[in-house]
Amino acid sequence: MNPLRAGIQRTRPARHATSPVSRQQERTQATRRRLLTAAEKTFARDGFEAARLEDIASLAGYTRGAFYANFRSKEDIFFALLEDWVAQRIGEVTALLAQHANPTARLRALREHYAQLAKDRRLVLLSLEFKLYAIRHPEAHARLRARQRRIRASVGDLLHRLVAATGRKLPVADTAASAALGALSNALLLENLVDNVTISDQDIRYLLGVFFDAIFGTHTRK
Repeated sequence: MNPLRAGIQRTRPARHATSPVSRQQERTQATRRRLLTAAEKTFARDGFEAARLEDIASLAGYTRGAFYANFRSKEDIFFALLEDWVAQRIGEVTALLAQHANPTARLRALREHYAQLAKDRRLVLLSLEFKLYAIRHPEAHARLRARQRRIRASVGDLLHRLVAATGRKLPVADTAASAALGALSNALLLENLVDNVTISDQDIRYLLGVFFDAIFGTHTRK
């Protein structure tokens, strides 16, 4: 062999093929994502308690065994969905706040975001159903309580920092403010679903804004 040619071959950069482990991880993540999407659709259609693992797996294009390879139970996949929803909401709020440098402007932007928030009826109904289920099942109740406390602590810390930057102080605990904002939003939307004449979408937006003002002292009117 020509020495020069051999030298070139020896110094040629090696090709970086995707490792079997990486490909397996990609397949696992894709399977998990498809199962989560199928679970969200199945829960929305049938409700949490009526939803069956077989239906979730089938809708995703997998077997029951594939479901158990990724999630331990129907509760487990619900909590995974909950984590996704919360991460999405926090991401939306973070992106919104990043658009404003002034602390007061950030708080006002958050107020507007909150007043427009009560639109995802599917999420509200599913969350309510699971909470009722969890109250009747101690293990699920303990998991939900622990998960919600962690989420509310994170949101509460964000609210605390936002308010402190404006020189104000929350009239209740950070976590209580976080829980109350979500609770009122869900309750008003539920009443709207029962009777949208008595309480309209416009009523909901106004009442949420008033409540936000009471908690944060913004008193902004559009």
